[in-house]
Amino acid sequence: MTQIIDTNNFDKEIENGVVVVDFFATWCGPCKMLAPVFEELGNEMKENTKFIKVDIDQSMEIARKFMVSTVPTMMIFKDGKQVDTMVGFMPKEAIKAKVEIHI
Repeated sequence: MTQIIDTNNFDKEIENGVVVVDFFATWCGPCKMLAPVFEELGNEMKENTKFIKVDIDQSMEIARKFMVSTVPTMMIFKDGKQVDTMVGFMPKEAIKAKVEIHI
């Protein structure tokens, strides 16, 4: 299962390598549709990419810091720096293609 991160460990989780962060909310329909796709990609790409989730209602500081105003929002970080953003539900192959650019 994909790990849910909060303010206490967010910076440490994104500091090395390629990390995909799913900013989600438990009440969000498209977030629920994305969850199994995100989980599947996390399992398929675990050798070279970390997939983590942030509940925006539980970690508002992180959501504000990265100006997340719509969920789901996925951000790709490379060595701690944000390199790409995807907003809304996206098909698995589209997400995978965006992530692979940064590996």
